[in-house]
Amino acid sequence: MIVINFIVAVWVRILMVLDGLLALPRLLWMILTTKGPKGKGFGGKVGAALGNPKGQRLIFTFLRAFIPNLSLKAQLVKAYQNTGTVIVGRMADVQEVIARNEDFEVVYEPKMRKITGGANFFLGMQDTALYVRDTSNMRLAMRRDDVATLVQPPAAKQAAAIVAGLPGRIDVPQDLTLQVPTSMVQDYFGIDVGSRQNLIDGATRMFWYLFIDLAGDPAVEAEALRYAAICREAIAGSIDARKGHLKDDVISRCLALQTSGTPGMDDVGIRDNMIGLLIGAIPTLSKASILALDQILDRPDVLAQAQAAARSGDEAAVGQILFEGLRFNPLNPVIYRRSALDTVIAANTLRACRIRKGQMVMAGNFSGMFDPTALESPNSFRAGRPWQDYILWGVGMHVCFGDYINRAVIPAMLTPLLARQNLRRAKGADGQINSGGTPFPQHWVLEYD
Repeated sequence: MIVINFIVAVWVRILMVLDGLLALPRLLWMILTTKGPKGKGFGGKVGAALGNPKGQRLIFTFLRAFIPNLSLKAQLVKAYQNTGTVIVGRMADVQEVIARNEDFEVVYEPKMRKITGGANFFLGMQDTALYVRDTSNMRLAMRRDDVATLVQPPAAKQAAAIVAGLPGRIDVPQDLTLQVPTSMVQDYFGIDVGSRQNLIDGATRMFWYLFIDLAGDPAVEAEALRYAAICREAIAGSIDARKGHLKDDVISRCLALQTSGTPGMDDVGIRDNMIGLLIGAIPTLSKASILALDQILDRPDVLAQAQAAARSGDEAAVGQILFEGLRFNPLNPVIYRRSALDTVIAANTLRACRIRKGQMVMAGNFSGMFDPTALESPNSFRAGRPWQDYILWGVGMHVCFGDYINRAVIPAMLTPLLARQNLRRAKGADGQINSGGTPFPQHWVLEYD
């Protein structure tokens, strides 16, 4: 058995090197054949190719084989202070970076404080007493068993009604994948800002500012903080409205904790926690759903499997197919942390990498999910992989707080649509994902019989 395992390990690494060698000419061909923005020349074609998940996979394929941990003096991230950049590509090393919370810190705190107007939110905290307090409180208010009673059934019912009410043509984000999470925020979280569009736009702009704007764009910050002020006031109003009129929602449960004297559950603490939950709910659920469905539509055999599962009402099977699709174009291709000290990752291996204090470490979860040393046949589309093969919403201490909600709501939203006959992209520009100048899909039209 030892000999067989050794031979398999060597063979996997040989194939990884061969794939890495082929990746560069494939990437060059992709760049040459990509239609870039007008007037941008070759640089525009390069940018377009690198913005495509297939192009990103080719880069990661090369790096995994030859430079699995790449340390640069260049400061690729401008929004946070740092001394350079490290790009990490192997699954084991990605997981190491994310697991070493004290050594590789989250950096969001300054922006979190601007969003709340004062305090940090637990996604921007290290492993402190405040982090434990706030996450524990919110786990009591946002219970895991709510998914089966208060989250998935309303999402499935609303999605089915939306699809049934449309005459064979749907703008997926506007009609479906933004609407269902917004209803969840209103009904389950208990947040009311008076306007569904303000909820959608506010969550989108704040998420963009906190997690995606690595360039430090002042215009992105200004819009995010404008919506933050609106949402703070509206959530405070929602809290006041619940007092004396408790319901079975997250804000009411927070108020029940407040009544019992639970630390951290004063009105401002509840408000700050709720604004954090709002930010993570609407745009991410919508985008993840669309990216996954887009991958499935590219694969007719997979689409047929997904539709068969949807028509039989098997949401679990639909989910397995969707999450495998999302592996091919995840919501975030890297998870970034900043090194708190001079250290080493992948110690005692040939790929060991020294990291300087202050360097921004880009842990390539997209790359890790295609690492042949960690996954079986990573380039094949295989629904039903072990969940540990996926890093779709982070792992460990800072995994998405609603990861179990994501796993239920995404298939609940898309099952009624997948059950339709002859599901297809609309012709022309309407059938292509349009982000409307944001990092999130705003329009994408599909048709069905």
